[in-house]
Amino acid sequence: MALGALIGAYQEGDSGGLRALIPLAGRTLLEYQVRCAAAAAAAPIVVVVERVPQALQDAFERLRLDGIGVFPVSDVHEAVSRFEAGAMILLIGDAVAPPADLIARLAEEPEPAVATVPDDETHEAFERIDAETRWAGVALVDARTLGSTAAMLGDWDLQSTLLRRTIQDGALRLPASGDGAEPLLVERAEQLDGFQRRLVAGSREARRDWASRFVLPPIEDLGTHWLMETSLRPAWLVWIALALTLAAAGAFSRGWLGAGLVLLVASTPLDMIAGRLATIRLRPLPKRMIGRILLWPAAFLAELIGRVTWADIIRGVEQARAELTFATTLKAGSAGAQGGEIVVGVDLLLYSFGLPLYAALVLAAKEPGWPRRLFAGYAVLMPFVAWGALADFLKNVAITLGPQIASQTGFVAWQRDAIAFAYQFGALILPTVVPAVAWVLTHRGFLERLKVPPDPG
Repeated sequence: MALGALIGAYQEGDSGGLRALIPLAGRTLLEYQVRCAAAAAAAPIVVVVERVPQALQDAFERLRLDGIGVFPVSDVHEAVSRFEAGAMILLIGDAVAPPADLIARLAEEPEPAVATVPDDETHEAFERIDAETRWAGVALVDARTLGSTAAMLGDWDLQSTLLRRTIQDGALRLPASGDGAEPLLVERAEQLDGFQRRLVAGSREARRDWASRFVLPPIEDLGTHWLMETSLRPAWLVWIALALTLAAAGAFSRGWLGAGLVLLVASTPLDMIAGRLATIRLRPLPKRMIGRILLWPAAFLAELIGRVTWADIIRGVEQARAELTFATTLKAGSAGAQGGEIVVGVDLLLYSFGLPLYAALVLAAKEPGWPRRLFAGYAVLMPFVAWGALADFLKNVAITLGPQIASQTGFVAWQRDAIAFAYQFGALILPTVVPAVAWVLTHRGFLERLKVPPDPG
């Protein structure tokens, strides 16, 4: 079913400016609302306005440049005409800052629903529904109700009238979370300080290595706070990091160790800052980033071999950045069960760390024709990355996921032993040995010159 969004942007604050234009995370509250709707796959996104000051026009332009279509309307009948008949519509109240996960929950509802908060002193600014609940500022309504409301609206407020009619029609009431992630009805800019801090803190992903956990976070926080005020796109930071890394490689190849080290250190936090900016702006980094491009040949080989050799198990293979996802025909239970199909994810980075190792060896040798040697080694290593990915997948379905899943694969004992060996060999031996062997084969002349002549005495 089609999903659209209807957002109000016409109420004024104490200063006379639109409350929808209150700053949030380097943008405006309205832009955050639109991005929440876009993240829930809502289209079209219609914004009801009474006037369009330059700041509002600038916000619309920033959204369009980011690939998000927004349709400002001043007439409710024009708003109705933007939606398909039978469509569901996300209603986001004027100056409401909703958590993105609440919008996502509403978007998944099959029938009209209204998010609610308790009727208490904390939520007294929200519109009352009854003696126990108030409207949380977001709802899911249908196009029919919007159309009938527009036909009888008159001088009444659109969002309040639409809310009342939706409730009268028996809409589901969905309590908003009470864990500090409730919607916020904003009247002044300072009210958004805590909400913005939660957005920035929530953009930091869990880290496992000590450098990412203890050394880089202060740099990331500083860079994120500074860059979120700019129009810089997160993808640009990824490409800048790549350029700095390549420049560092060039510096190392020329023997400029200090310059190379500085460039490498400068490039380290940029991709993490890019990821955090993308999270705050609710626009995930494109899947066709550097890791996806470099590892595509290995993903292609793994898919080709897997679907030809194990066509009865592998239903499809998808690559998202550096992760390969295998969709299988196996059921979550014993053979013949009606459970959901098993999906197995494999991190290609676990089997491709030989690529930077090989590149470092090539650049350290300072031999002429190093670009050709880099490409040759890259081509040699890709099949072994595919080996590791396939062995990892087979190890999961034949061993790790348990006997109920393994029984559906049809593998016998010796085949499971072979899979275990292939996994160990592909995870522990090949990623380190193959780059060294490839380097030796492409640098035989260099090694010959390193031979020490025999002592004539």
